[in-house]
Amino acid sequence: MRRTYFWAIVLAVVLRAGMAQAAPKAEVFGGYQFTHLDGGPNLNGWNAALTGYLNSFLGITADLTGVYGSGLSFHTYTFGPEVAVHLPLVKPFAHVLVGGARASAGGVSSNGFDVYFGGGADVGHGLLAWRIAQFDWMVTRFSGFTDRKNVRFSTGLVLRF
Repeated sequence: MRRTYFWAIVLAVVLRAGMAQAAPKAEVFGGYQFTHLDGGPNLNGWNAALTGYLNSFLGITADLTGVYGSGLSFHTYTFGPEVAVHLPLVKPFAHVLVGGARASAGGVSSNGFDVYFGGGADVGHGLLAWRIAQFDWMVTRFSGFTDRKNVRFSTGLVLRF
């Protein structure tokens, strides 16, 4: 029983120390993105995001992407809440982003609805960090058809202000 209390206190002290780190007011992310669309090709492109923090753990994110391949281009523009823990060297985060998508192929394009459920981790201290991994499950809806088996992976640089 004493060990349980000991480890509970150690965990509380470590988490409190991590929460005491000054959270940035805003972050700008830019980097590479890999997307796999269900039943479709693997696409490569870019991912950019801006997050403004309301307090030390809650932010609002605007996320823009573009991926390309096999004559297809797919762009998304999503917004939503992000929850993060600002530890001394690592920042794990999770988000739900909702917005729109545009798919274009062969001169024909279609607009639809897009939702990302996911998160990741940034590593770094101070102004510059590296988003080592961001994984998202993507749900799209185009012309009455909903596809729930899409994924994306992003990595790149984060500037903190």
